[in-house]
Amino acid sequence: MKWDGCRVLITGGASFIGSHLTEALIVRGARVRVADNMSSGTRDNLEQPLRNRTVDLLEVNLLDSRSVEEAMKDIEVVFHLAADHGGRGYIDLHQVNCSTNLVLDGQVFKTAATLGVERVVFASSGCVYPNHLQTDPDQAVYLTEDMVRPPYDADNLYGWAKLMGELVLRAYCQEGRLKGASLRYFTAYGPRCPESHAVTAMIARAFVNQNPFVVWGTGQQVRNWTYVSDVVEATIAAAERIDDGRAVNVGTTERITVVEAVQQILEYTRKDPTLEFDPTKPTGPYNRVCDNSLASELLGWRPLVPFAQGLKRTIDWYFKTHDAGQVAGLLPHALTERTHAPG
Repeated sequence: MKWDGCRVLITGGASFIGSHLTEALIVRGARVRVADNMSSGTRDNLEQPLRNRTVDLLEVNLLDSRSVEEAMKDIEVVFHLAADHGGRGYIDLHQVNCSTNLVLDGQVFKTAATLGVERVVFASSGCVYPNHLQTDPDQAVYLTEDMVRPPYDADNLYGWAKLMGELVLRAYCQEGRLKGASLRYFTAYGPRCPESHAVTAMIARAFVNQNPFVVWGTGQQVRNWTYVSDVVEATIAAAERIDDGRAVNVGTTERITVVEAVQQILEYTRKDPTLEFDPTKPTGPYNRVCDNSLASELLGWRPLVPFAQGLKRTIDWYFKTHDAGQVAGLLPHALTERTHAPG
């Protein structure tokens, strides 16, 4: 697939992952349009493309069908990243908000098919995986794509909406009305990631010298945090190589507990607070790590940034771009909402 001159729409393109994807496609020569309601995205995330006039930004609400049609006019490829989403605190505490993704996704797919869009790449999530497979952090479980099958057991309304989005896109592809793919992102992190997500939240706590340093849950939750540049490369590769709407995991196979991540952050930032564990806070599953062999097979993709390296890059970005006083004042709100503490 040739990106030079390709007309691309990125929904949610002013957000964390979306802004990085925007930049990567511009470098490849794509003509990029971003549609974002700016509920979690910011113009600052697109500062360079806006300055260089290499992106067309539409500030619209994609729950409005006319706005979807406007955004998708003359578009060849849609990267659908827009969603009402956030970190664990947000998706656990805002079930109704996350349920609106059912309407949003269906509207995007229907409009794409009606307007003759060539393909759609859908940002799904590891939250589609059955809860009962992710309870024991002492088991070395690697989630494979075929584990998502009846009887389904997705994670909260956010996970159910993502699962329904996958199934709907697959149906469009099976009926020959679209080409596309779904990508199950596993705990992305990196520069521009908001404090509602775990890695940035932990970095923020270190940044403001929180003591005691609060860790949600027991700290034994296992994750495979995936650096944003790796997520972006897999997303572009999916547009190039998958037509049939299948879902593919995008994540590393590193098994890292929350408390191990905390320890790496504190070591790198040279902080030595007392740790305080709070099991009353939302934690999500205790064992969520993917198998990424299908992405290797179909996309020729593998993650290139190990967690220790990506974490240092993210810490350096956060400490350089944020004000400790502002972060300290807004952090309690930012942990469970979709907004950033200002940089």
